[in-house]
Amino acid sequence: MSLASREALASARERLDALADNTAVDAAKLADELAAVTALLDREVSLRRVLTDPAQTGEAKADLARRLLGGQVGGECADLVAGMVRSRWSRSRDLVDAIEELASGAELIAAERAGDLDDVEDELFRFGRIVASNPDLRAALTDKVADKAAKATLLRELLGGRANPVTERLVVRLVTVPRGRSLEGGLNALSKLAADRRDRMVAEVVSAVPLTDQQKQRLGDALAKLYGRRVHLNLDIDPEVLGGVQVRIGDEVINGTIADRLADASRRMAG
Repeated sequence: MSLASREALASARERLDALADNTAVDAAKLADELAAVTALLDREVSLRRVLTDPAQTGEAKADLARRLLGGQVGGECADLVAGMVRSRWSRSRDLVDAIEELASGAELIAAERAGDLDDVEDELFRFGRIVASNPDLRAALTDKVADKAAKATLLRELLGGRANPVTERLVVRLVTVPRGRSLEGGLNALSKLAADRRDRMVAEVVSAVPLTDQQKQRLGDALAKLYGRRVHLNLDIDPEVLGGVQVRIGDEVINGTIADRLADASRRMAG
């Protein structure tokens, strides 16, 4: 997104957070309604262009949004979308992307209120690892000609009763309506969004054996000191690393594994 769209999205996030402070607002219902608005604007290209037309006043666009959505969604959703179309968006698609992000954000608010946000973060990561290790499952979930309802049924069979309902809804929405994203990219974006709910960074940690609680605490404290923010650890096991840990935060990789040190020694000897 360009600067204008980023600023508009930041304002929309603040409005969503303000709604989250009101416990009378049904966050899960709001998420469903925002997802429905996302689907509508994805289909109706001309409508989203009108709603982001810089030649129209913000109030005129907000009134149009309220007329279109009135009776179709709740007042909180209509007000949120009306506030968004008042802002300036560099591309009409940026508005749709932002509404979709707010739908996911509302789901995470529901998880946070229930005290389940940590579980959702972990489940999104674990689901990503399951997909990465199962090519047949990934192929079934990313098949562009496969029936959406069949994909949703498959996911509910996999996750139903095993994962938090918020995790299930997020994953089903991502798989059935990917909107041009890869499955991995979508899951990473959801994990980051979940971490941001607590102003935390996400670190993917690979170790040869499971870390003890004390080791996890020390690693988390060290990373928090290094980056100046709380860090959520997504843990994975890979015997091939031989020992130590490998940590990835965004595009940055911190290697502390025996295998990495052996490879580095081999390169120096070869040189």
